[in-house]
This record gives sequence, C-alpha cells and structure tokens, in this order.
Amino acid sequence: MALDVLIIGAGAAGSVVAKKCAMHREVFGRIHLASRTFKKCEVIQKQCASEISISQLDADNVSETVAIITKFKPQLVINMALPYQDLAIMSACLETGVDYMDTANYEPRDVAKFEYSWQWAYHDRFKDKGIKAILGCGFDPGMTNIYCAYAQKHLFDEIHNIDIVDCNAGDHGQSFATNFNPEINIREVTQRGKYWEEGEWKEIDALSINQMIDYPEVGGRRSYLLYHEELESLVKHIKGLKRIRFWMTFGEEYIKHLTVLQNIGMTRIDPVVHHGQKIIPIEFLKTLLPEPSSLAENYTGKTSIGCVFEGIKDGKKRRVMIYNVCDHALTHQEIGAQAVSYTTGVPAVAGAMMVASGAWSGIGVFNVEQFDPDPFMEQVAKIGLPWHVVELDAHAQLGEDILFTPQVAA
Repeated sequence: MALDVLIIGAGAAGSVVAKKCAMHREVFGRIHLASRTFKKCEVIQKQCASEISISQLDADNVSETVAIITKFKPQLVINMALPYQDLAIMSACLETGVDYMDTANYEPRDVAKFEYSWQWAYHDRFKDKGIKAILGCGFDPGMTNIYCAYAQKHLFDEIHNIDIVDCNAGDHGQSFATNFNPEINIREVTQRGKYWEEGEWKEIDALSINQMIDYPEVGGRRSYLLYHEELESLVKHIKGLKRIRFWMTFGEEYIKHLTVLQNIGMTRIDPVVHHGQKIIPIEFLKTLLPEPSSLAENYTGKTSIGCVFEGIKDGKKRRVMIYNVCDHALTHQEIGAQAVSYTTGVPAVAGAMMVASGAWSGIGVFNVEQFDPDPFMEQVAKIGLPWHVVELDAHAQLGEDILFTPQVAA
C-alpha cells in the first residue's frame, strides 16, 4: 500500500524530498507540500516528475498544522521546516495520531542551543497514542548515525572512538553564503564546541581546535571540532564508546567573513532597536545572503562525509571509515539541487520508505540508529547516496590517513 506523506518546508532540502518522493510512486501515494512561502511550493510543484498538491502553512501554529493534517490525512509527516518548529509540528502529529519524521533536532529561537531532551520528552505521549517519531533522518544527523549502527552490528565487537567528519569541498562562486538556512548554519558554527570523552562532555571555545583531515576523493582539508546533535544520541546508543567528536571543514574566506560578522554583531540572536523598530541581526543577515537553493546551478566540487571508527574486532584493534561522496554538479543535473541539500533530503526519503515497508516500526520517539541499519543502507544507495567502507591503519590517528584512492574493506 502506497504511503501518503505531508512534507512541511519548501527550502532547499524540502525541495529535494518533494522531488524525490514524486520520482518513486511505487512507494508514495499522495504527496502534499506545505510551506509558509506558497510561491516556493508552486515552483517545486512544477519541477516534480509527478503530481503533488501544495498549500500555505504557518508551521508555528499548531492548529493550522492540525487542520492541514486532518484535511489531507497523511500517514507520515516529514518535517523539513526550521528546527524552531519541531515541537509545534510534533504536537500537531500527536493531536492527529500521525507518524512524524525530521532531519534536525529542536532548538529555541532565543538560545543558540540544540539538544534532543525537548523531543525525547514526547516519547511516552507518542507511545500512548500508538504512533512514532523518527528524529534526525538527514545526513548528519541521519546517515552518520546509521553508519554507526551498521558498524556496531557488522564491523566491530566494541567501538571505542568515533570521529564524524564532514567536508564540503564545493565552490558556489559566492564570497560568502551558507549551504542551508543561514540562521541555523551560523548559530551552529558560532556556539561553543563540545565533544564526549571518558563519560563526560568537554566544552571548548568555538572553532578553537582544528586539524588537517584527508577526505576520500577530496584530499586534505582543515577541519574544525564542533558540537553536533547526533553526538548526544550516539553516546546513548553505541555500546562501549569512549570518545566521539564531530569535525567540519571551513575555508579561510568563510572563517574570515564569519569573524567580521561576529565582531560587528550581525550574528546576534537577540533583538536590537533600529529606527524605532526591533530587529534580530541574524534574521536581517539571512535576508541579505543568497537563498541556499539558488547556489545549485553554478556549484562545482564534492561533499565527502563519513565516520571513522576505532575499536576491537575478534580481539584485534581495528579502524574503519564509512563514507559517501556526492557531486554538486550531478545532483543539480538530477533534480536541480546542490549536494548539501541533496544529502539532507535523500535520507529522509529513504527513511520514509522504511516506514512504508514496515522495516522501521515501533511506537514512541526514536533516533535513527535505534532501527536496523541494513534495509536503509540498501535503499539509500539505490536512490542516490552510495556508501563505501574502507579499512584504515589500525594504529594511526585521525589526520594521518591517506584516502585519495581508498580500497574497499573486506
């Protein structure tokens, strides 16, 4: 039986979800796209390979979302809106008894802090209602979590250390732009860093730790230690873990522009008075920056994202990397998207396929690594994100690996 889906959010990644669902009518029945900006929905509707319906929606308004769910009657709501709106959309799903999925965890508008506690608090209510919420089904979080589940199931007896490494080696031709919503991107990068080691969280100043990491099909890139939301759930679900960190690449120009914007107060999230009106500087900055979806046409280069694992297999030390490489030009050729949006949207579609097939079942609130990784890994490779496993030097440290021409592990 085909799965009817309501997709909320018509940004760059939401566009990918809508277009990809419309390409797979063997799985998806009715597809409805809703967004605050109706014009974006109209553009996406025309670009889809098969018919979808659209409407305008203020996802901050629970009653509006309840009304559209009640009218359209989806079996799954795929939340591709802003992280600020997660709880409102979850509440609407709870009221209407419909399954929920998102790609990024909740964060409040007035505090640059994201964590799963607010969404995990819905577990008992979703369970009592007999429905499920699937959290973080993008790439990171999402694919990276499932790589961890796959490594735990197949490649290791014990996983001790995980480094999630995220490189966008693409060039969009802009002096400064963000690959997804500027507010979320800048808030994420400028908050204090954090990683987990030996049973406790260790905080660092933003962008204060960096090193060169060699990425498959890309080469060496300077990578910065950040806090990222999947660390919080993986600490709970990967057994025997001693340390987990998240690294992301930034070019010198990005860092330079970001530093200037911080120094002059343009990344502030608190209101300031301008000509008698209150404005939030980062929201104003978002208005000035290019729309992430507009970057796709001239984007060149690749993303290279994965997980480096250290642990024990059959009594011996082992290091393995699982990763995906995605080409900006090829994703634009396929569906008019840049690779960052593509790698976020495609896993959500694969996750929805898991719901449709019953491969991911249960009631309550779940992170994706709690499900069987195998059917997802098989499906996501088929619909656009092939993955690779490489054996690394068991005695090397992160940053010492050479991955230009990786060999597939046995």
